[in-house]
Amino acid sequence: MGTSLIFIVEDDSWYADLLEYNLKMNPEYEIVKFSNAEDCLQNLYKRPMAITLDYSLPGLSGREALTLINKINPAIQVIMISGQEDITTAIDLLKEGAYDYIVKNENAPKRLWRALTNIQETYQLKKENETLKEAVTEKYSFSSLIIGQCPPLKSVFALMQKALNNNISVSVYGETGTGKDLVAKALHYNSARGKYPFVAINVSAIPADLIESELFGHEKGAFTGAIAQRIGKFEEANKGTLFLDEISEMDMNMQSKMLRVLQEREIIRVGSNKQVKIDVRIITASNRDLAVMVKEGTFRMDLYYRLMGLPISLPPLRERGSDVLLLANYFVQLFCKENDLPLKTLSSDSQKKILAYRFPGNIRELKSIIELSVILSEGNIILPDDIQIQHLHEGDNILEQELTMEEYNVKILKHFLKNYNKNAVLVAGKLDISKATVYRMISKYNL
Repeated sequence: MGTSLIFIVEDDSWYADLLEYNLKMNPEYEIVKFSNAEDCLQNLYKRPMAITLDYSLPGLSGREALTLINKINPAIQVIMISGQEDITTAIDLLKEGAYDYIVKNENAPKRLWRALTNIQETYQLKKENETLKEAVTEKYSFSSLIIGQCPPLKSVFALMQKALNNNISVSVYGETGTGKDLVAKALHYNSARGKYPFVAINVSAIPADLIESELFGHEKGAFTGAIAQRIGKFEEANKGTLFLDEISEMDMNMQSKMLRVLQEREIIRVGSNKQVKIDVRIITASNRDLAVMVKEGTFRMDLYYRLMGLPISLPPLRERGSDVLLLANYFVQLFCKENDLPLKTLSSDSQKKILAYRFPGNIRELKSIIELSVILSEGNIILPDDIQIQHLHEGDNILEQELTMEEYNVKILKHFLKNYNKNAVLVAGKLDISKATVYRMISKYNL
């Protein structure tokens, strides 16, 4: 925990020694004594945790010193110590900012010990909170979360900066694996809402009949299985940020209900008539162009304009130039550190191999490939043969194969199902075919 600095300001040297003797029983206390307030004030730059201040001092009085200490550094706790048991004086000093008022009697050392113990607990908790806040700020800073120096990424940072000091909705676009969730976290934790919850939900992962309950919550008995009241993601994120990933997968009925919530800034739990006010910033993400979906009639125009706010488009990895090597080296170091492995490096030929690949799975794919290469490498140098790329995407050289149209269709569908975690609805949208066609082919070809 470290030491806590305590000043004892007492003109009676015997009493100062008595206080010091008692306080030194706590090895975490570092004691410095002063016989007058003037010397104490000159040393406030050392930032003591607490000061015991004699009320009757020569020169500058204890009351005057208390006023000055509060002006210079109000975080320092001052305990007034007096030979007089004067209730009126004690109340006045407490009103003026003293932490406690202790009378010089046989109980004084115990009372002082108790007061300092309470101060130290509060002081330590505050230090831990400040350390945690600094750690969170560093962890979620733009440069810590989103690694890269390419011009498109610098433009993204500039847009993100504009969204920090206001409550505008933000819509993040980009291919799967480009880091849309990281942008949402960085925006939240660097904004004024950062001390409140960040709640994320993947819309495509929630069945259509459950999404309303998931977002708005439900009352006990609202439907079969609702055995207790449950708050939804909007209430959970109150005063913070709600991140709606894959917003393009929300059906039209739910889009209508979302629009009402955003307009009224209130939700109604399933099975209830009570309106619950919410204060939430909305960040959405999609790998599909919502403007195109609006034209197609699959996404509400009024909801689109409510959600669009500040649009941020993330570049795919293939358009980020040498950023791919920055990320690759970062993932090597990170994986080695997390698994207590000796630090490894990419050979020159390995770097060339990485730069030559287009990474259709973007950063998520790069991370997977790098982690595997660290495991496969025998020594501290990662060689080209350790970089397993070709087998991950059958579709890369598909046109060089002589196949029937049906075989091409099967390979394409397999490729998309693999890339999008077997999400048939999402694959249907990417290929611009019906869900029924996807399900039929999955069944027919045992995919």
